[in-house]
Amino acid sequence: MEGGQYCVSVAVWSTVFYILVSGNLCNACQKSPFYHVIFCEEIDQFANVAVANSLEYMTHEIERELIGDLLHCHSLTAQKYAEDTGGISSLISYKKVKSTFFNVLTKSQAAAENFPFCTIDPNESRVPVPDDRFDFLCQYHKPPSKIPAFLNVVDIAGLVKGAHTGQGLGNSFLSHINACDGIFHLMRAFEDDDITHVEGSVDPVRDIEIIHEELRLKDEELIMQSIDKLEKVAVRGGDKKLKPEYDVMCKIKTWVIDEKKAVRFYHDWNDKEIDVLNKHLFFTSKPMIYLVNLSEKDYIRKKNKWLIKIKEWVDKHDPGALVIPFSGALELKLQDMSAEEKQKYLEENMTQSALAKIIKAGYAALQLEYFFTAGPDEVRAWTIRKGTKAPQAAGKIHTDFEKGFIMAEVMKYEDFKEGGSEAAVKAAGKYRQQGRNYIVEDGDIIFFKFNTPQQPKKK
Repeated sequence: MEGGQYCVSVAVWSTVFYILVSGNLCNACQKSPFYHVIFCEEIDQFANVAVANSLEYMTHEIERELIGDLLHCHSLTAQKYAEDTGGISSLISYKKVKSTFFNVLTKSQAAAENFPFCTIDPNESRVPVPDDRFDFLCQYHKPPSKIPAFLNVVDIAGLVKGAHTGQGLGNSFLSHINACDGIFHLMRAFEDDDITHVEGSVDPVRDIEIIHEELRLKDEELIMQSIDKLEKVAVRGGDKKLKPEYDVMCKIKTWVIDEKKAVRFYHDWNDKEIDVLNKHLFFTSKPMIYLVNLSEKDYIRKKNKWLIKIKEWVDKHDPGALVIPFSGALELKLQDMSAEEKQKYLEENMTQSALAKIIKAGYAALQLEYFFTAGPDEVRAWTIRKGTKAPQAAGKIHTDFEKGFIMAEVMKYEDFKEGGSEAAVKAAGKYRQQGRNYIVEDGDIIFFKFNTPQQPKKK
């Protein structure tokens, strides 16, 4: 796996755009990856005066660039799975809206026709994660090699009602979701007679409910299959080792099938239950980011009749999940402008592109962060999961770095930028030598010292 490369699935159904994340559970914190995530500032700006009070809680820390440390105590995470696989993301849609957005996001040219199942085979593209710190280090060192962190986005076949039974391209759709690490849920919240809707009308809340139910129904099938197999061995066969897993699956069945709720909505899974959930990776264990696609007019004026209804639904059914308004029409227009034209247009309309926030959100959803190695030859962002210790971070560069680890010499990016050089950081006493137990922090600039492992002698 290349350093910094992770994949996020974007899924869109009709008016809905999903980012599908196959989420492993975090044994350390046992909380869902999107619980406690504050909404982006746009949500508060889009709220009208009548509902301002109901949105007041979202204004705390609202100027934060995106989600920083918002994932520190969540129950479902894709951290281990994403790190091992490179993180897979799928973009699925019923209509032109989804593939058009995929093209804008990735600057590619996937088919974007106005008919169902335009996307049959998945289109995949790597998207660099925007980071001013990386840009500064590149400008400072001017190296010939510049490698940022990446998010892999996959545009996959659309979903229709009944997909869990194979309707439409349901089986293909769901298999791609199963392989992904995260879900962007794209909701169409604009009227356009030229872009038809599979249900005949625009209703993003209805579309959210259809998608959630299709994923839950597929989990029902998987849960019952697992219980049937375990029952034969653990209950009727008397295998005591598998009895605990059977009991956990029965608890999951109660939650998902009897109470009709997503796996990630339950906050109190214990360590053993989390291990079982990680083994099965159910569809509804994947954290979800909701992207609300507005008309350019609504996005600029920060008003839309569906936004509050969407927020109310998410608050009730997926509490704490991140909601990001954007305008696909605006992003498409900006893509055809020069940098100067784009800046002028955004300033005149007092707005900004949402693409950077969407990309960062997809990356952070996977409980990922990165450290930098920086010098005159190369500036590179190395992707790790949150909580990684220094030797394991060194191993991302080369396995010998981890095996022969001595220490990590660490500068904080802020200290380097403020001081202006490595020498200045050292003079200020802020150049640290860290040992094996040091937990690498996002944005650390690191130089690793290690012993070359001894090669076994030939007999």
